[in-house]
Amino acid sequence: MFYITHVHSVKRNSWCSLGTDQRNNAWSQRIQGHTYEETASTCAKVGDESLKRSYLNLFDGNKDEYVRRYSSFPDTLKVKMKDMAKEMFYFGYDNYMKYAFPEDELNPIDCEGRGPDVLNPSNININDVLGNYSLTLIDTLDTLLVLGNVTEFQRAVKLVIDTVSFDKDSTVQVFEANIRILGSLISAHILLTDPKHPFGEVGFEGYDNELLHLAHDLAVRLLPAFENTSTGIPYPRVNLKTGVPLDSINETCTAGAGSLLVEFGILSRLIGDSTFEWVARRAVRALWNLRSNETGLLGNVVNIQTGQWVGKQSGLGAGMDSFYEYLLKSYILFGEKEDYKMFQAAYESIQNHLRRGRESCNEGEGDPPLYVNVNMFSGEIMNTWIDSLQAFFPGLQVLNGDVDNAICLHAFYYAIWKRFGALPERYNWQLQAPDVLFYPLRPELVESTYLLYQATKNPFYLHVGMDILQSLEKDAKVRCGYATLHHVVDKSKEDRMESFFLSETCKYLYLLFDEDNPLHKSDNKYIFTTEGHVVPIDKRFREKQWNDRAKQLGSQQHQQCKSITLYILSSFSLIHQCNRIPEERRYALPLKSVYMRQIDHMVGLF
Repeated sequence: MFYITHVHSVKRNSWCSLGTDQRNNAWSQRIQGHTYEETASTCAKVGDESLKRSYLNLFDGNKDEYVRRYSSFPDTLKVKMKDMAKEMFYFGYDNYMKYAFPEDELNPIDCEGRGPDVLNPSNININDVLGNYSLTLIDTLDTLLVLGNVTEFQRAVKLVIDTVSFDKDSTVQVFEANIRILGSLISAHILLTDPKHPFGEVGFEGYDNELLHLAHDLAVRLLPAFENTSTGIPYPRVNLKTGVPLDSINETCTAGAGSLLVEFGILSRLIGDSTFEWVARRAVRALWNLRSNETGLLGNVVNIQTGQWVGKQSGLGAGMDSFYEYLLKSYILFGEKEDYKMFQAAYESIQNHLRRGRESCNEGEGDPPLYVNVNMFSGEIMNTWIDSLQAFFPGLQVLNGDVDNAICLHAFYYAIWKRFGALPERYNWQLQAPDVLFYPLRPELVESTYLLYQATKNPFYLHVGMDILQSLEKDAKVRCGYATLHHVVDKSKEDRMESFFLSETCKYLYLLFDEDNPLHKSDNKYIFTTEGHVVPIDKRFREKQWNDRAKQLGSQQHQQCKSITLYILSSFSLIHQCNRIPEERRYALPLKSVYMRQIDHMVGLF
């Protein structure tokens, strides 16, 4: 089963080995002298009783506190959490429509709309995202369908068709416009016209592919970013009316330039125009060819004219995250072997050079596995922080079949959440403290939680989702929505609710608790874009209308167990056929109590 990329040449030295003084704070030293009683940690002997009964017996009596807390999740509680997630979405959505539409975002504290900062064009924190095109409404279209609200979905689509135009004097980031706007328009169009009707009859009389036409119009306005670059790597920003600004910088991040292929590729294959896929694929190849010959790693910031690395940090978080994600997802959607070959090589380099800690997640001694930021050329650690965007990576590992490593990394981020009730934007693993204190309601930890639950069906992940839901309800809810946490410790707030809160965070939370959702019950297979938009895995996307039929995937074995992603949202039946999840993991804790306790201790929980 060649999609599994277990790499056994992982660096085994502790990732805390940074010098004598620093080593005094190493995680492994913090637990010396402590003996932890292990429960539910080893496989029970299987006798005449079934495996299930054997493992369930581990939960009897006064067992370990982790087992007591996480080993079960009643159906009644699941329904309650599903309803809470739905109410959370509608509290934000309804107030956006009431107080903010047609502006881009809701200021949930003042109950006002927010658009681009026209008085301060250099305010890229706002202007990169907000284009004066009803961002939040567009970004949440498919979430309405996921929640089963066909009536509101149809009303929202008609509003977009009637009111949205991209003929704006707005300078926006190509990456953000692509994942939030282009991706949502494409997703909503596909779901509207899907003859399999996974959400029921969602189409309406008179729809004439207007969402697809809007997506095409936006993509055409983004194309100037790919012109006049010596490398083919795009400029980071364009003005939707005039093209690349005269004062545009020649530097872009790897994720921003290399995470366009899914949306651009689907658009090309829907309309039969190779232009969009071609420019996006050229950018990916250009970045890939700039990787280090020594480590196989890429940096995080590159000059689009010279091809020189301006930022030499290689990690899994900001500036790099979705580049890796889209190598795998592009392969799944389009079947281009080149994409998977790049992903395999990238994943191996990540395991060899970024991963620190013990070799196995659930066995052995030493520090918990963690992925650090290193110099792309030497592999040496550059700093002692990780960022919250890296929390997406366990979900990607699930899609790649590396569930064991996904469990460990997810547990680390969950421990940080338990300590602060949120994920600080940057967390210093050496100091056990946040380096950057805000939390803008990001979805990455929820996404990985959802995918791990789909892969394992372990109630542990339902508890994680409940903790996240309750934290958001307690600390982020304000008068008209949910606000960014300015400070994860004192819980002070900023008056902003980014569109991804409704598009991703609420969607993944709802799906986590909704076992009967059409996405889980449908015969269709789906994948999420990096903005959480639902896209079917469809044979249409494996055919090039401008060329011969795309090559079909390889061997019969690969056809049977292509990739875990091919059954994501399809009841995960294939996971058991491929024998990727040990039987006991469905009945015992996904991570043994001793290791969960170790991680909790190392982030300062006790």
